[in-house]
Amino acid sequence: MTYDVAVIGAGIVGSAIARGLAGSELSVALVEARSDVGDGTSKANTAILHTGFDASPGTLESRLVARGYHLLGEYAEATGIPVERTGAVLVAWNDEELAVLPGLKEKAEANGYHACAIVDADEVYGLVPALAPGARGGLRVPGEAIICTWTTNLALATDARRRGAALLTDHRVESVTVGDGSRAAVTEGATVLHTTRGDIAATWVVNAAGLGADQLDAAFGHRRFTVTPRRGELFVFDKLARPMVPLIVLPVPSSRGKGVLVSPTIYGNVMLGPTAEDLTDRTATGTSEAGFEFLWEKGRALMPQLLEEEVTASYAGLRAAIDRPDYLVDLDPDQRYVLVGGIRSTGLTSGMAVAEHVLELLTEAGLDCSPRADLPPPPRMPNLGEAGIRPYQDDARIAADPAYGTVVCFCERVTAGEIRDALASNLPPADLDGLRRRTRAMNGRCQGFYCGAAVTACLEQGAVPEEVAGRG
Repeated sequence: MTYDVAVIGAGIVGSAIARGLAGSELSVALVEARSDVGDGTSKANTAILHTGFDASPGTLESRLVARGYHLLGEYAEATGIPVERTGAVLVAWNDEELAVLPGLKEKAEANGYHACAIVDADEVYGLVPALAPGARGGLRVPGEAIICTWTTNLALATDARRRGAALLTDHRVESVTVGDGSRAAVTEGATVLHTTRGDIAATWVVNAAGLGADQLDAAFGHRRFTVTPRRGELFVFDKLARPMVPLIVLPVPSSRGKGVLVSPTIYGNVMLGPTAEDLTDRTATGTSEAGFEFLWEKGRALMPQLLEEEVTASYAGLRAAIDRPDYLVDLDPDQRYVLVGGIRSTGLTSGMAVAEHVLELLTEAGLDCSPRADLPPPPRMPNLGEAGIRPYQDDARIAADPAYGTVVCFCERVTAGEIRDALASNLPPADLDGLRRRTRAMNGRCQGFYCGAAVTACLEQGAVPEEVAGRG
């Protein structure tokens, strides 16, 4: 068949676009190079729901982040995506940083966010007593929040599929035959994506390929930007550290970037990072000795007490930095092609607004994206957050189904019922990492040393074996 629209890239932005398009009468394919959704840039970020207070006023990014903040907040309530409205404080450590705070407050107000407040050092330490000595003052941003990036991506992709989109994983686009835009039958006139698992024909193509967006854009004959993979390494500290970090602690941004933050996570841990290292290898997601040393030095300066706690994990993600200061979203009506490039880490927050913007552009170009009347309700996602009731804590749920009282992963308190549900879901995991993102299994202090064999058996059998289900 020839799809009306093929969306390339099943990260948060691509999944949000596919979800929006699949809410119409259009036939939609969500095309992903990897074996699972959200397995690239979207799985490894700082997981902050941004107000957009520090975006450059007047940019497309500032508008879409502000809009996305509200859209994703509402969607999280409807679907059960865990969110904690912790707030944030930017900490100034010297006179130069202190002098920047009024300008940051003015920038926030220019972006339509009026809740920021400049506070003195005493109030900073009242908010975060564990900070290192020497803070001069700060800027409170009460609307900043932490969110589960894994569940966000999975919810959007699940919603897209429930609305009728075809999810085509393991389909890496290797080349493109650009059509002439006609609506002729079969593949004549359509664009053909030549993938590792066969050809996909579509009348319209949306490029949300993240790290590969510039290469795909070149396949359509354009040379307008270059993606630089920017590696961000992070430390994850044990849950015992969480009380000392009750909110997001942000650095005052400089010309060198936004810097290193200390943040609680939705899973009850504390996160320190990220680094910012420009690379040439678009697959280099390994951590480095230099990154470790840098984070340790920053952590010692920011919160030395934190470094006394155990580091349970370290990881790295690649951001798609581009040689432009703003998002790059453009529609070519002749090629029936939409580029969605340069969506930085703020794409977690702005993804649904980016989708809304893309649908508006397609509608202006003559594509009927109006919503149909028979839309299914949004999916209800499993709760992975510590702020809500987890299945192992829910007596009524356990009474109705004892599998929710049988703990398989003791570090993260993941039950046999949760693993069973993930394996039987609309988008089941393709590997152990996918199962971890759906349940938190193997994500704790022991990093799978205790539960790894049992979780692997569940994945291999596609169900929870009796010997695992009886471990509780």
